[in-house]
Amino acid sequence: MIKNRDILILGIQPWDIEIGSNCKNIAEEFSRNNRVLYVNAPLDRMSVIRNRKQEKVRKRLEIVKSGTPMITEISRNLWNLYPATVLESISWIKSPAIFDWLNKINNKRFSTQILLAIEKLGFKNIIVFNDSDMYRSFYMKELLNPETYIYYTRDNLIVVDYWKNQGKRVEGLHMKKADLVVANSTYLASQARKHNHNSFYVGQGCDVSLFDSRLVTSIPDDINEIPKPVIGYIGALLSLRLDIDVLEHIAMNRPDWSLVLVGPEDDRFRNSRLHQLENVYFLGNKSGNELPSYLNAFDVAINPQILSPVTIGNYPRKIDEYLAMGKPTVATRTEAMSVFEDYTYLAENKQEYIELIEAALQEKSVDISEGRKEFARKHTWENNVIEISKAVNAVKVSTA
Repeated sequence: MIKNRDILILGIQPWDIEIGSNCKNIAEEFSRNNRVLYVNAPLDRMSVIRNRKQEKVRKRLEIVKSGTPMITEISRNLWNLYPATVLESISWIKSPAIFDWLNKINNKRFSTQILLAIEKLGFKNIIVFNDSDMYRSFYMKELLNPETYIYYTRDNLIVVDYWKNQGKRVEGLHMKKADLVVANSTYLASQARKHNHNSFYVGQGCDVSLFDSRLVTSIPDDINEIPKPVIGYIGALLSLRLDIDVLEHIAMNRPDWSLVLVGPEDDRFRNSRLHQLENVYFLGNKSGNELPSYLNAFDVAINPQILSPVTIGNYPRKIDEYLAMGKPTVATRTEAMSVFEDYTYLAENKQEYIELIEAALQEKSVDISEGRKEFARKHTWENNVIEISKAVNAVKVSTA
């Protein structure tokens, strides 16, 4: 485990983001044994123009007007930096030369703010952990001169519109000059090795403490009356990530099964044939504390992920939640799912989904269920940071 060091966290998600964040969890875990500065990305010019009335943007603009970066203490050993600068919006630029010129200016503005904070906190011989901030932090290895520079990849961002123009080129170059790359999926690790041979799969942290069947004392009313067996999914119902065709195929070919979907829907889901099928139940969005009770009522849990450049490398955190409850789980086979192969049923097409759900329904083994729980509970943030530390130490040894 890395201990007694000064660590700088850069990333694409600010500390005050409303949703869960790998980077925040990793920062908190690092801060148990190290001093950590978590850096919010600066405002960019277009965000100021479009969103200046938003509370978070107004707060950042006040900091910019003050001319002094703001450092807040989150907890013991953990601070958050709000930079007092605005960067130019450049993701739309198609010319590599123009993009690189403006990006270097952005990086210099950003690094000036970070260096002020580092000096104020007395950080020395820093480790930089960069959570996929491929543009704004591209030159930070040179500008901050850290002892170790780690690039962290957890999503295939280069296929997303914002990064399409320059992302493939810039992220590859960024990975190449990093001391090492760490990835939360085997797919992303293999992609990173094309640019840097010091690329490591370090797994994924997940807090599954709520997903414990022993803590569930009742079944929610809206699922209690649904006929068994219940084949269920929990999570956002997004057509970008879920295969509606697989869900329709399951429901239409097995009317004796109840297909239960827990989570908010996008427009394609709302307009799909699923809403016309009598054995499909949309239960809507639920609070995080409620989810274990719904999952406990499933006979089989599913994750019908659609295969696309956006999803192919994703680590499916919901699988850990399913397994932590001991549930038989059927999911789409991807390279990232290979780490779950011994604990799940993996389908390659919609017909296999039906066959594997049938097999899962026949499963009655308590030992298998307990094995799933034990496996899922190994995927802690502590173990995730231990794996990152092992990767850093392995690179140090190899270059010594």
